[in-house]
Amino acid sequence: MPDNSVLDTGERRINEAVCIDTKRIFDSCVSKDCLEDLRVTFFSRSQRLIDEAVTIKTRDCVIEQVSIDVEEVPFNRGFYSVDITFYFKICFDTYSAPCTTPQVAIGFAQFNKKCILYGSDGNVKVFVSNPVNEAIDCPEAPQYTNPVAKVQAVDPVVLSTDICDVCDCNISVCSSFPQSILNSIEDSMPSCGSSKAILVTLGLFSIVQMERDAQILIPAYDYCVPERECNCSTSNPCETFQSIDFPVNEFFPIDRDNTGCCSCNTECENTNDNEQ
Repeated sequence: MPDNSVLDTGERRINEAVCIDTKRIFDSCVSKDCLEDLRVTFFSRSQRLIDEAVTIKTRDCVIEQVSIDVEEVPFNRGFYSVDITFYFKICFDTYSAPCTTPQVAIGFAQFNKKCILYGSDGNVKVFVSNPVNEAIDCPEAPQYTNPVAKVQAVDPVVLSTDICDVCDCNISVCSSFPQSILNSIEDSMPSCGSSKAILVTLGLFSIVQMERDAQILIPAYDYCVPERECNCSTSNPCETFQSIDFPVNEFFPIDRDNTGCCSCNTECENTNDNEQ
């Protein structure tokens, strides 16, 4: 049975019910994708390093950009298809000869994903006042209440890297990239006459959410006023450094199983049994 005194205390803490305008998640899904044999696209300089290398090692892989397109599903009201394109930036260490300093080759790969999520209905046009536009007598464009897709993902894990001859590879390279990626490359000229192709297999974790603006009534307890005072002391940097705790966890791994005695659970259990 719940403690009535606790419930009464909690109810008395609620000052009022307030209405807020926020993003409400109507639907979401989680994905664990294994992306097999993605063809890596290189530009002129990086492709030359790949062709001349005798050894190639994958350094890291990051999500450079994500393109999201939301369209209403016909004959299924309230549902929307989300087309997602991931662009991965992959760095390779290339060795032109044994025991030499590696040079970095940068390539890009893409992956397309599609899912259908529920986003509810809404045909309202939203107009927001803008003092700048009002001053120049320019009306603010309406905002439509279509749902918004949100993608959360961590940088993928490189599971394998394969090198093959271009003539033996039947997977085509990506021919189009966002302009922001092209602007970040020093030598964005397309490579021609390449002899080697790189195929990577990636492991990707992602969450896709369908959000829409909504007015929600919530209980308000109090205003959120910070209790901690700002520390603006700039006296002695060494004294400030001395006040920082030593980062023990950076030097010694944390025992996540809370056994505290050994890394092997079996040995720990046997030790505890003997002590009893």
